[in-house]
Amino acid sequence: MSQLKYGLNTICTHIGEIKDEQFKGAVSPIYMSTSYEFEDVQIKRYPRYFNTPNQEFTSKKIAALEHAEAGMLFGSGMAAISTVFLAFLKHGDHIVVQNTLYGGTSNFIREEFPKYGIDFTFTDGYEVSDFEAAIRPNTKLIHIETPSNPLLTITDIKGVADLAKSKNLMTTIDNTFASPVNQNPIDFGIDIVMHSATKYLGGHSDILAGAVVCNEAHMKIIWNVAKNLGGSLSDMTVWMLERSMKTLALRVKAQNRNAKKLAKFLSQHDNVKQVYYPGLKSHPQYDLAKSQMKGFGGMLSFELADGLDAMAFQKELKLIKSSMSLAGVESTVLSPHKTSHSLLSQEERDAIGVSDNLIRFSVGIESKKDLIADIEQAILKVKQNTQMA
Repeated sequence: MSQLKYGLNTICTHIGEIKDEQFKGAVSPIYMSTSYEFEDVQIKRYPRYFNTPNQEFTSKKIAALEHAEAGMLFGSGMAAISTVFLAFLKHGDHIVVQNTLYGGTSNFIREEFPKYGIDFTFTDGYEVSDFEAAIRPNTKLIHIETPSNPLLTITDIKGVADLAKSKNLMTTIDNTFASPVNQNPIDFGIDIVMHSATKYLGGHSDILAGAVVCNEAHMKIIWNVAKNLGGSLSDMTVWMLERSMKTLALRVKAQNRNAKKLAKFLSQHDNVKQVYYPGLKSHPQYDLAKSQMKGFGGMLSFELADGLDAMAFQKELKLIKSSMSLAGVESTVLSPHKTSHSLLSQEERDAIGVSDNLIRFSVGIESKKDLIADIEQAILKVKQNTQMA
């Protein structure tokens, strides 16, 4: 039976597990060895080759979820992204990059590509026409992120994929914010899908990992570079990732529901200036998001009304944690200008709309009423402190 015929929860639970033939355990055994028997010149199991038993089988789970032929795990999302870029770009090549995306990716491109002689252009916007306008004769690849971090802009996945194919270009996407539960870019023609597995795939704020999925031909090219760069991860982490992904669909769907309710609440609040969430009909790309996403995700961003300090608000939260990362079962907030986009200059952040008062909200699985109550008390406390100052 084809893996794609299985339901989502079945894939999360069963695909990519290692059968315990010796003791018949219900979960995958963990293989901590860094040295394996040399049986054949074609079979070389070694952690840095990304092919230990736990690496190999967990990669199959992620590939199945993303409707891909092959998958590979990395030590972090940035290890995954940087390896893919360096696998397909060389001196003299050019890449077109979406202007609204994770700050770490932007910084890697700006800081490292000049050392390799790789040219790059950040688009003026995120319409297909913006990508087309940025293409040069030496362009090799287009990279997108949708929904974007942290403003939740939506890019037309099929439109960009079709444009790239018409120009004989490759496409890559950071699918971290959506997760495979909400979006499968390969179905729309994207060549390579990347994740920070630290986020929704892991989902419990306790592991650091990255993932790449694509076809077998592209994966061979990525592997040749990956084994040289050494961005692999421990099998303990891989085992924890596979364990966590068994509940991926359950977690993400619960976060979807909560985020939509919190976005509506915030959008109607007198002390909230702006809400960014693709599941709101007021979002400028709502129809596009609805056409390419199965759920709108657990991420949103918002700005408090003028005069209310974002950092002061975060310090007054009692239940929602002020935390660096995202996508755990617990709700968290942060200020992108001090964290994910701190490596960008003030001018660069202003250009893409990341204000100093912007708050990124990763909605967890808690009770909606409890989350709303925490936000209300924090806003009230900030208002009182502001009036007293």
